[in-house]
Amino acid sequence: MGMLERPSPLRANRRGILRGAAATAFAALLVSGKGGRALAQTAPFYGPLRQDPAALLDLPEGFSYRIISRMGDAMDDGGTVPDRADGMGCFALPGGKLALVRNHELKIMHDAGGTLLTGYDRDRAGHVLPGGTTTLVLNAATLSVERQFRSLAGTIRNCAGGTTPWGSWLTCEEDVTRAGGKVGQDHGWVFEVPATATTQVEAVPLKAMGRFYHEAAAVDPETRFVYMTEDRDDGLLYRFLPDTPGKLADGGKLQALALPHGTMADSRNWSGPDMVPGSWHAVRWIDLDDVESPADDLRHRGAAAGALLFARGEGIHMGEGELFFCCTSGGARQYGQVFRLSLTDGGDRLQLFFESRGPEEYNFGDNLTVAPNGHLIVCEDQYTEVVDNYLRGITPQGVAYPLARLRRQTELAGACFSPDGQTLFVNAYSPAMTLAITGPWQT
Repeated sequence: MGMLERPSPLRANRRGILRGAAATAFAALLVSGKGGRALAQTAPFYGPLRQDPAALLDLPEGFSYRIISRMGDAMDDGGTVPDRADGMGCFALPGGKLALVRNHELKIMHDAGGTLLTGYDRDRAGHVLPGGTTTLVLNAATLSVERQFRSLAGTIRNCAGGTTPWGSWLTCEEDVTRAGGKVGQDHGWVFEVPATATTQVEAVPLKAMGRFYHEAAAVDPETRFVYMTEDRDDGLLYRFLPDTPGKLADGGKLQALALPHGTMADSRNWSGPDMVPGSWHAVRWIDLDDVESPADDLRHRGAAAGALLFARGEGIHMGEGELFFCCTSGGARQYGQVFRLSLTDGGDRLQLFFESRGPEEYNFGDNLTVAPNGHLIVCEDQYTEVVDNYLRGITPQGVAYPLARLRRQTELAGACFSPDGQTLFVNAYSPAMTLAITGPWQT
């Protein structure tokens, strides 16, 4: 038997979406004072959305989708696909296979898709908690599902996460329930699921990565540092420096992003002074202590030390030498922001890349990824005055456009590309469905 290939998650092998275009990235941005920022209008990049006869997902001409997994489908371990499909990562496996590791944002009272025998924690009745992940093994050529099974259990509200360069999925709890009463263990941790797992893995909390409302994670393949978002109105951006690169369970140091002393400490733009879109800011990193605190006060202690506040940090995606992350309710109009963090030996820098001026342009961005053509693709997660959630593209010039419309009152989540860049996988949150979208992504 030959040596098995190491599963490799897709990441943007480019110097981010603005390398080579930095000088013109905000040429289209108009600034007209507080609350009046506007982006130059543009037609949908791939053309108008065409109404789906099945009334599920409207797409441009030349694009199509198929449903590859849905809530209630029988899985190979005897369970059924649970609800609330959220963050997700795609990995190449040996033998022409793909693995999709998919989060399920289930709370204590939700159905796990069958009886779970083992997991990280149990409720007071002795039942294994329903949160965790499922794994789908696909034929890379046909996208048919060959196996799907529960791969992590016993957690609460596995919202988002991120792929690692060593072939695993980091699944994050957006919940800080304390031990005692409802549950037996503290929650608010990151867990790791190997993409090569063939059955449910032991759930080991990576406590040195901090206890907080975890959202998403991205790993720098050069340094193996892990960057993490926090879904709070007053959240921080965290960086974990592992003691042993690639072995997160060995422990490490947790830090929070801050701007230079004497400058602003709030990126949300809810009140002045504003962070101006397009401008760059040098950053520093503040060491955090007592990161496993049961008090759920890590963000408060970080902010008191000077860390920069963000409005509901959510999806995060690593490119080459930089990363992008969404802040769902940031901005003067509170419809969302996208930040860009450049990682260089000369010092990290932060840029407010995009800020929405209204719900018709971009409404509560959550998970995001980078398309083969360098555009950001962002999943909307809103339950406001607009019925439908969209996939939004954002060009290198910082202009948002509609890419797909989900014609159900639920969010889109977990967008990730196949390693060949031909297929975008995305979840409809509830009732849970996983879709495969093909089209001219290279355009």
